[in-house]
Amino acid sequence: MAPAAVQLFKPQRRIATEAVRQHVEQVAFLWGQRDAWSLDDPPDEAVMTEIAQRVEVNLDGLRIAGGAAWPVADRQLRDYPEKGEFFVAGWIAIELNDSTRVDQTVALAKAANERRGLVGALAWHRPERIGHLVRDWLGNADAFKRYLAIGACIEHGVDPKQMLARLVKDPDAAARAFALRLAGKLKRTDLARDMAAALEAEDESVRLWAGWALAELGSGNLAQSELRKATTADGPDALFALRAAIKAGSEKEARAWLGGLMRTTDTAPLAVRGIGMLGDRSVLPWLIERMREPHLAVAARAAFLELFPEAHDETKLFTADPTELGPAFEKHFEDEVVNVAIPDRVEAWRSE
Repeated sequence: MAPAAVQLFKPQRRIATEAVRQHVEQVAFLWGQRDAWSLDDPPDEAVMTEIAQRVEVNLDGLRIAGGAAWPVADRQLRDYPEKGEFFVAGWIAIELNDSTRVDQTVALAKAANERRGLVGALAWHRPERIGHLVRDWLGNADAFKRYLAIGACIEHGVDPKQMLARLVKDPDAAARAFALRLAGKLKRTDLARDMAAALEAEDESVRLWAGWALAELGSGNLAQSELRKATTADGPDALFALRAAIKAGSEKEARAWLGGLMRTTDTAPLAVRGIGMLGDRSVLPWLIERMREPHLAVAARAAFLELFPEAHDETKLFTADPTELGPAFEKHFEDEVVNVAIPDRVEAWRSE
């Protein structure tokens, strides 16, 4: 048979659409699950690593599928515009190096005001693959793209150099807050004045992250009042504010402030959580007593795990069914599913 004929009858690679769909669904579900775990207080790094490995296995299937994965992911995204679906669609578009599909996914995310999935997709790729996108988006007229690019820099620890000086004064509040967070993470002391000026911003998140950034530079005393205010405002970033407020002053000042928070029911959980941030393991007996109080139990568990991260593996110490701890817990939590420590078992663990 002639060489041309051999080429003519060469079998083509076939893609099983159903298998691709399963990979897309698994990636969306697993990454969404991992993202939720990352918000746990404190996150279980071992669980996060395990889920990440499972995400990567399914991404390998999508790498093999190549362009055939896009229609499946796009359809999934339009049916279920959630953060996991934005992650997988964004990841595939970047993997294919398809600017049209990237812009299409960004436009859908902007319309849905869903940011975490695309930032996650940018974080999952290597910096060299997304570099051209990040460079373009940092100076883009679209504030949403600037936000995504700043998020990628935060995740990869990349310093945009002179451009960050402009971004910490960005007219868009969300992008400006994110840029201040990046400046703090990078410890850009040259931007300390801009951080201090941002403490006067109208937007609460801008003020919070300006204060957080100053605390990272060791100048948190300038922002202590704002950080304490942000802590008790009970916003989505209250724990970041709490940690920065503790870092902003001396341990003596922090203990005095936390003692004041303990005096009221609304702020006592913050005080219990803050105690765990001081790094003093000798408070464990006190924490065990707080575990017996329903309104403090969740914060006490988190503080305990921060002080004793090795206890993450001791599953017998915890329960996701607070009613196990008696009528007071049942009344307080009702049907709510939360993780709390079982104080008697923690006490026994401590003794051992």
